[in-house]
Amino acid sequence: MSTTHSNASDVASMVETYTATRKASEEFAAPLAIEDYMLQAMDDVSPTKWHLAHVSWFFETFLLKPYLGGYKPIEERYEYLFNSYYNTVGPQYHRPSRGLISRPTVAEVYAYRKHVDDNMLALFEQASPSLAAEIAPLVRLGVNHEQQHQELMVTDLKYNLAINPFKPAYHDREIPRGVATPPLGWVEHPGGIVQTGWEGDSFAFDHESPRHDTLLHPHRIASRLVTNGEYLAFIADGGYERHELWLSQGWAKLNGEGWKAPLYWEQIDGAWWHYTLSGMQKVDEHAPVVHVSYFEADAFAGWAGKRLPSEDEWEHHAEKLAIEGNFADDRLFHPVPLDTGSGLPAGELSQMYGDVWEWTGSAFLSYPGFTPLEGGPGEYNGKFMMSQMVLRGGSVATPQNHMRSTYRNFFYPPDRWQFKGFRLAEDLR
Repeated sequence: MSTTHSNASDVASMVETYTATRKASEEFAAPLAIEDYMLQAMDDVSPTKWHLAHVSWFFETFLLKPYLGGYKPIEERYEYLFNSYYNTVGPQYHRPSRGLISRPTVAEVYAYRKHVDDNMLALFEQASPSLAAEIAPLVRLGVNHEQQHQELMVTDLKYNLAINPFKPAYHDREIPRGVATPPLGWVEHPGGIVQTGWEGDSFAFDHESPRHDTLLHPHRIASRLVTNGEYLAFIADGGYERHELWLSQGWAKLNGEGWKAPLYWEQIDGAWWHYTLSGMQKVDEHAPVVHVSYFEADAFAGWAGKRLPSEDEWEHHAEKLAIEGNFADDRLFHPVPLDTGSGLPAGELSQMYGDVWEWTGSAFLSYPGFTPLEGGPGEYNGKFMMSQMVLRGGSVATPQNHMRSTYRNFFYPPDRWQFKGFRLAEDLR
């Protein structure tokens, strides 16, 4: 009886988590007009319609087809159209052309989602204790995969809307503005061998493990994120005009694309404004700077006489903190100033989670002993361990229950459309 009860409890938990995640994706898309679902303003973003379909494809491909007897796809050709990069599954439709596909329609994509949901619930209902145990890791992976695409839905949509000269708002949420910037404090660490990386029974992606020994050198890390006001000082001091501050590839990118400020910033009547999902807003000097590339973060750090923290330094400091902050759950989708009335001492870490993904100075590489998953899911992270940098902490577009201190996000150094910012660090000598 205990086995039966445990299985029922496990299955009920899977159903609850699955349905809540699927519902959240559709809530993210709810404010959109039909025309918004199709936008793809650059190769690196995808239409909202595609995201909604692809996450359904994931459950269909890795759970329904292998585990639900008699399962019939609503449309066999979706296997090709909504495959992202899984060569184990088969060929994929050309990524930069996703916005050219008007059919299936938005209504048909939602019908596809319902078809997958109905059959996933049937799979849960029919699952024996042994099958429930076998599919549980894939369900958790699928849920976390969908949460990643929820974040991409927000960030991609922001880029897609921002190119519109009307600068349309996604919603009418009011963004809090700051009144003062707390003084910058520092948290020191004497160095030594510490343990980093994930281990345990809860979910984590394969590239977060195994837990391993890491040598930290004596250092200190900034108590808060770099603000817009501090970044404005960098701009005013010729930060985008001084080649000595920039990595070679960054300087080439700056000149090739005409960077003068973070993405979405523009000067109007001599003042800096930026596009937000609440529409155009005047830049708040007290809020964290956001939508900067690794190149910009690194150039600022050098200008300030500091550096970016390593991912191991960041993780070791963050693992002691509660995972609290401005996440997607708040539906604000914009970083906010540090609350000056919180009474937080300048020597304590703040905003380590939420608001902005924080660039680190670490390349995205495997940990000692890393082994990718077998089959299609094994293509999830390991194949991307080249030429990318690690970010930590989550952002305003990340679901809060998706975050861990060991979570490793990764992007290419020039990428700016994600909600990315940074804090400073330096060596202690």
